[in-house]
Amino acid sequence: MTERRPRKDATRNRAAVFAAADALFAQGQSPESVTMADIAAAAGVGKATLFRAFGDRTGLIRALYEARLEPIRNAVEEGPPPLGPATPPLVRVPALLDAVLCFKLDNRHLALALEQTGADSPYRTEHYERWHTLLRDLLGQIPGLAGTDFIDFTAHALLAATRADLVAYLAGEKGAPREELRDQLAHFTASVLGTRTGRGAA
Repeated sequence: MTERRPRKDATRNRAAVFAAADALFAQGQSPESVTMADIAAAAGVGKATLFRAFGDRTGLIRALYEARLEPIRNAVEEGPPPLGPATPPLVRVPALLDAVLCFKLDNRHLALALEQTGADSPYRTEHYERWHTLLRDLLGQIPGLAGTDFIDFTAHALLAATRADLVAYLAGEKGAPREELRDQLAHFTASVLGTRTGRGAA
């Protein structure tokens, strides 16, 4: 039995829904203010279409987030350095955190919306568990950290520096420039890992 491919109109609808949701989350005062009805109207599809395709608002946000995150995920899973699996952990950890920060800067409204779907806790979302597990495993390969009993906490602490609400506050309300935030994260990561400071240092 051959696998059924999505119909062209379904593919177009999905792209239209994602584009509409992106725009609405970026324009809205709060992610919570964007409803399924708003997204359906902006995308030019029926609300029932959204519920059939995504289940609910949280399902739509997760699907959109995963689609936007796919290039980074592919680079982490099978790409070249500095994110790819062949990269030494001391280089890969800061590169991974920098990639997550840049993604949050570019998609801060979407990231905020997703973090608010985790039963009132961003730590209960699927994507957070994935990044935490990867980071914890990498930290466990670094001399000085390997075998210690605080690796799990360290992974949480490093990821906390890329939380969407913190990124939105620093970049939005405080007006911190993108490169300044990247450099500050690099210095913080280096201090935790005990390496030289600055992006690209190992």
